Amino acid sequence: MVFMEYDYQDQDRNWRGSSPASADNNGDKKIITNFLTLGYQHMFNRRWGVMGELPLASRYFKVADEDTGDIMEFTHSGLGDIRLKGIYTGFSDDMSSGLTFGLKFPTGSYNYEHFDPDIQIGSGSTDILLGAYHLGQLAEGSAWYYFANTEADLPVIHYSGYTPGSEVDAAAGVYFSRWKIGPIKIAPLAQVVGTHRWSDSGVQALSEDTGFSRVLIAPGVEFGTSQIRVYTDIGLRIYQYTTGNQLISSRLFKLNVSYHF
Repeated sequence: MVFMEYDYQDQDRNWRGSSPASADNNGDKKIITNFLTLGYQHMFNRRWGVMGELPLASRYFKVADEDTGDIMEFTHSGLGDIRLKGIYTGFSDDMSSGLTFGLKFPTGSYNYEHFDPDIQIGSGSTDILLGAYHLGQLAEGSAWYYFANTEADLPVIHYSGYTPGSEVDAAAGVYFSRWKIGPIKIAPLAQVVGTHRWSDSGVQALSEDTGFSRVLIAPGVEFGTSQIRVYTDIGLRIYQYTTGNQLISSRLFKLNVSYHF
Protein backbone atom coordinates (compact mmCIF):
# COMPACT_ATOMS: atom_id res chain seq x y z
CA MET A 1 0.00 0.00 0.00
CA VAL A 2 1.10 3.54 -0.73
CA PHE A 3 -0.73 6.45 0.83
CA MET A 4 -0.80 10.20 1.19
CA GLU A 5 -2.31 11.93 4.21
CA TYR A 6 -3.09 15.61 4.73
CA ASP A 7 -3.72 17.00 8.22
CA TYR A 8 -4.62 20.56 9.22
CA GLN A 9 -4.81 22.25 12.60
CA ASP A 10 -5.38 25.88 13.61
CA GLN A 11 -4.32 26.57 17.20
CA ASP A 12 -5.98 29.89 17.94
CA ARG A 13 -7.38 29.68 21.47
CA ASN A 14 -5.46 30.03 24.71
CA TRP A 15 -6.19 27.33 27.29
CA ARG A 16 -5.02 26.70 30.84
CA GLY A 17 -5.87 23.58 32.77
CA SER A 18 -9.34 22.47 31.74
CA SER A 19 -10.80 25.81 30.63
CA PRO A 20 -10.23 28.77 28.29
CA ALA A 21 -7.85 31.48 29.49
CA SER A 22 -7.23 35.07 28.50
CA ALA A 23 -5.10 35.53 25.38
CA ASP A 24 -3.14 38.15 27.36
CA ASN A 25 -1.63 35.31 29.43
CA ASN A 26 0.14 33.79 26.43
CA GLY A 27 2.66 35.45 24.13
CA ASP A 28 1.84 32.86 21.44
CA LYS A 29 -1.19 34.07 19.48
CA LYS A 30 -1.73 31.62 16.62
CA ILE A 31 -0.16 28.47 15.14
CA ILE A 32 -1.41 27.04 11.85
CA THR A 33 0.11 23.79 10.57
CA ASN A 34 -0.36 21.90 7.33
CA PHE A 35 1.00 18.34 7.39
CA LEU A 36 1.51 16.15 4.33
CA THR A 37 2.67 12.57 4.95
CA LEU A 38 3.76 10.13 2.27
CA GLY A 39 3.77 6.48 3.30
CA TYR A 40 4.41 2.94 2.17
CA GLN A 41 3.40 -0.38 3.75
CA HIS A 42 4.41 -3.87 2.63
CA MET A 43 3.34 -7.19 4.13
CA PHE A 44 5.90 -9.95 3.48
CA ASN A 45 3.38 -12.58 4.58
CA ARG A 46 0.39 -12.89 6.92
CA ARG A 47 2.58 -12.26 9.97
CA TRP A 48 5.22 -9.66 9.18
CA GLY A 49 5.31 -6.32 7.44
CA VAL A 50 7.01 -2.92 7.39
CA MET A 51 5.79 0.67 7.15
CA GLY A 52 7.56 3.95 6.44
CA GLU A 53 6.25 7.51 6.77
CA LEU A 54 7.88 10.62 5.32
CA PRO A 55 6.21 13.79 6.67
CA LEU A 56 6.38 17.34 5.34
CA ALA A 57 5.08 20.33 7.27
CA SER A 58 4.42 24.04 6.87
CA ARG A 59 3.88 26.07 10.05
CA TYR A 60 2.74 29.66 10.60
CA PHE A 61 3.50 31.20 13.98
CA LYS A 62 2.12 34.49 15.32
CA VAL A 63 3.72 35.69 18.57
CA ALA A 64 4.08 38.83 20.67
CA ASP A 65 7.62 40.07 21.31
CA GLU A 66 8.51 39.50 24.97
CA ASP A 67 10.06 42.98 25.36
CA THR A 68 7.96 45.30 23.18
CA GLY A 69 4.70 43.37 22.78
CA ASP A 70 4.88 43.89 19.02
CA ILE A 71 3.21 41.15 16.99
CA MET A 72 5.60 39.10 14.85
CA GLU A 73 4.76 36.48 12.22
CA PHE A 74 6.94 33.63 10.98
CA THR A 75 6.44 30.78 8.52
CA HIS A 76 8.69 27.76 8.22
CA SER A 77 8.39 24.64 6.05
CA GLY A 78 10.41 21.48 5.70
CA LEU A 79 10.83 17.76 6.19
CA GLY A 80 9.48 16.31 9.43
CA ASP A 81 10.68 13.35 11.48
CA ILE A 82 10.71 10.11 9.45
CA ARG A 83 9.11 7.02 11.01
CA LEU A 84 10.02 3.40 10.23
CA LYS A 85 8.02 0.57 11.81
CA GLY A 86 7.71 -3.19 11.77
CA ILE A 87 4.29 -4.86 11.87
CA TYR A 88 3.40 -8.22 13.43
CA THR A 89 -0.06 -9.67 12.66
CA GLY A 90 0.45 -13.33 13.53
CA PHE A 91 -1.91 -13.62 16.50
CA SER A 92 -4.80 -14.92 14.35
CA ASP A 93 -5.38 -16.12 10.78
CA ASP A 94 -7.56 -13.11 9.93
CA MET A 95 -4.79 -10.64 10.95
CA SER A 96 -7.31 -8.79 13.16
CA SER A 97 -4.78 -8.11 15.93
CA GLY A 98 -1.29 -6.79 15.63
CA LEU A 99 1.69 -5.00 17.09
CA THR A 100 3.78 -2.19 15.64
CA PHE A 101 7.30 -1.23 16.71
CA GLY A 102 9.95 1.06 15.33
CA LEU A 103 11.78 4.36 15.50
CA LYS A 104 11.21 8.03 14.79
CA PHE A 105 14.36 9.75 13.50
CA PRO A 106 15.42 13.41 14.02
CA THR A 107 15.24 14.33 10.34
CA GLY A 108 12.98 17.35 10.83
CA SER A 109 14.15 20.91 11.44
CA TYR A 110 14.52 21.56 15.19
CA ASN A 111 16.66 24.74 15.31
CA TYR A 112 14.69 27.35 13.34
CA GLU A 113 15.58 30.52 15.23
CA HIS A 114 12.05 31.97 15.49
CA PHE A 115 10.37 28.85 16.95
CA ASP A 116 10.49 27.60 20.54
CA PRO A 117 11.58 23.94 20.92
CA ASP A 118 8.00 22.70 21.30
CA ILE A 119 6.92 24.50 18.09
CA GLN A 120 9.70 23.22 15.84
CA ILE A 121 8.72 20.99 12.91
CA GLY A 122 11.06 18.28 14.22
CA SER A 123 11.63 17.21 17.82
CA GLY A 124 15.41 16.74 17.51
CA SER A 125 15.07 13.33 19.17
CA THR A 126 15.19 9.66 18.26
CA ASP A 127 12.08 7.97 19.66
CA ILE A 128 10.96 4.39 20.21
CA LEU A 129 7.48 3.70 18.80
CA LEU A 130 5.36 0.90 20.27
CA GLY A 131 1.78 0.21 19.24
CA ALA A 132 -1.03 -2.34 19.10
CA TYR A 133 -4.38 -2.70 17.34
CA HIS A 134 -7.42 -4.96 17.20
CA LEU A 135 -10.53 -4.98 15.02
CA GLY A 136 -13.51 -7.24 14.58
CA GLN A 137 -17.20 -7.70 13.90
CA LEU A 138 -19.61 -6.54 16.61
CA ALA A 139 -21.72 -9.69 16.12
CA GLU A 140 -21.72 -12.59 13.67
CA GLY A 141 -23.38 -11.48 10.46
CA SER A 142 -23.50 -7.85 11.55
CA ALA A 143 -22.65 -4.98 9.21
CA TRP A 144 -21.02 -3.15 12.13
CA TYR A 145 -17.35 -3.51 12.94
CA TYR A 146 -15.24 -2.13 15.79
CA PHE A 147 -11.58 -1.21 16.11
CA ALA A 148 -9.11 -0.02 18.73
CA ASN A 149 -5.48 1.02 18.49
CA THR A 150 -2.82 2.72 20.56
CA GLU A 151 0.77 3.89 20.13
CA ALA A 152 3.41 5.20 22.54
CA ASP A 153 6.14 7.63 21.40
CA LEU A 154 9.10 7.50 23.80
CA PRO A 155 12.13 9.79 23.20
CA VAL A 156 15.39 7.99 24.03
CA ILE A 157 18.10 10.11 22.36
CA HIS A 158 17.88 13.91 22.25
CA TYR A 159 20.03 16.98 21.87
CA SER A 160 21.50 18.69 24.92
CA GLY A 161 19.11 20.84 26.91
CA TYR A 162 15.81 19.64 25.50
CA THR A 163 13.87 16.40 25.90
CA PRO A 164 10.40 16.32 24.30
CA GLY A 165 7.68 14.77 26.41
CA SER A 166 6.63 11.17 25.86
CA GLU A 167 3.22 10.72 24.24
CA VAL A 168 0.51 8.07 24.14
CA ASP A 169 -2.28 8.12 21.53
CA ALA A 170 -5.29 5.82 21.41
CA ALA A 171 -8.48 5.50 19.37
CA ALA A 172 -11.58 3.30 19.47
CA GLY A 173 -14.61 3.31 17.23
CA VAL A 174 -17.16 1.56 15.05
CA TYR A 175 -17.99 1.63 11.35
CA PHE A 176 -20.76 0.38 9.05
CA SER A 177 -19.67 -1.73 6.07
CA ARG A 178 -22.65 -2.44 3.81
CA TRP A 179 -23.36 0.77 1.94
CA LYS A 180 -22.44 0.69 -1.71
CA ILE A 181 -22.99 2.78 -4.84
CA GLY A 182 -21.92 0.78 -7.88
CA PRO A 183 -18.34 -0.38 -7.28
CA ILE A 184 -17.77 2.16 -4.49
CA LYS A 185 -18.12 1.06 -0.88
CA ILE A 186 -19.12 3.73 1.65
CA ALA A 187 -18.27 3.19 5.30
CA PRO A 188 -19.36 5.84 7.84
CA LEU A 189 -17.32 5.81 11.03
CA ALA A 190 -17.49 7.18 14.57
CA GLN A 191 -14.53 7.14 16.94
CA VAL A 192 -13.10 8.57 20.14
CA VAL A 193 -9.45 9.65 20.05
CA GLY A 194 -7.36 10.33 23.14
CA THR A 195 -3.87 11.77 23.62
CA HIS A 196 -1.70 12.28 26.67
CA ARG A 197 1.64 14.05 26.35
CA TRP A 198 3.96 14.61 29.28
CA SER A 199 5.72 17.96 29.72
CA ASP A 200 9.03 18.63 27.99
CA SER A 201 12.16 18.78 30.14
CA GLY A 202 15.64 20.30 30.02
CA VAL A 203 17.06 23.79 30.36
CA GLN A 204 15.70 24.84 26.95
CA ALA A 205 12.24 23.37 27.55
CA LEU A 206 9.15 25.32 28.57
CA SER A 207 8.15 22.67 31.08
CA GLU A 208 5.55 24.88 32.76
CA ASP A 209 3.68 25.38 29.45
CA THR A 210 3.96 21.98 27.74
CA GLY A 211 2.17 18.69 28.22
CA PHE A 212 -1.55 18.03 27.81
CA SER A 213 -4.39 15.54 27.80
CA ARG A 214 -7.06 15.61 25.10
CA VAL A 215 -10.13 13.64 24.02
CA LEU A 216 -11.76 14.10 20.61
CA ILE A 217 -14.77 12.65 18.87
CA ALA A 218 -13.96 12.15 15.20
CA PRO A 219 -16.80 11.26 12.80
CA GLY A 220 -15.57 10.23 9.38
CA VAL A 221 -16.28 8.31 6.22
CA GLU A 222 -14.30 6.06 3.86
CA PHE A 223 -14.97 5.59 0.15
CA GLY A 224 -13.30 2.57 -1.38
CA THR A 225 -12.90 0.30 -4.38
CA SER A 226 -10.81 -2.87 -4.57
CA GLN A 227 -7.61 -0.81 -4.81
CA ILE A 228 -8.29 2.85 -3.95
CA ARG A 229 -9.54 4.20 -0.64
CA VAL A 230 -10.32 7.78 0.37
CA TYR A 231 -10.85 8.50 4.06
CA THR A 232 -11.63 11.76 5.83
CA ASP A 233 -12.63 12.80 9.34
CA ILE A 234 -12.88 15.85 11.57
CA GLY A 235 -11.76 15.70 15.20
CA LEU A 236 -13.88 17.76 17.61
CA ARG A 237 -12.61 18.51 21.11
CA ILE A 238 -14.73 17.23 24.00
CA TYR A 239 -12.05 17.44 26.72
CA GLN A 240 -8.75 19.31 27.01
CA TYR A 241 -6.35 19.77 29.90
CA THR A 242 -3.10 21.70 29.46
CA THR A 243 -0.14 22.32 31.72
CA GLY A 244 0.13 26.12 31.89
CA ASN A 245 -0.99 28.34 29.01
CA GLN A 246 -1.12 26.73 25.58
CA LEU A 247 -2.77 27.39 22.25
CA ILE A 248 -5.24 24.68 21.28
CA SER A 249 -7.24 23.80 18.20
CA SER A 250 -10.97 23.20 18.40
CA ARG A 251 -10.98 21.04 15.25
CA LEU A 252 -8.51 18.75 13.50
CA PHE A 253 -8.98 17.85 9.83
CA LYS A 254 -7.66 14.72 8.08
CA LEU A 255 -7.73 13.35 4.53
CA ASN A 256 -6.06 10.08 3.55
CA VAL A 257 -5.82 8.59 0.05
CA SER A 258 -4.33 5.09 -0.36
CA TYR A 259 -3.66 2.67 -3.20
CA HIS A 260 -3.47 -1.06 -2.47
CA PHE A 261 -1.64 -3.46 -4.78
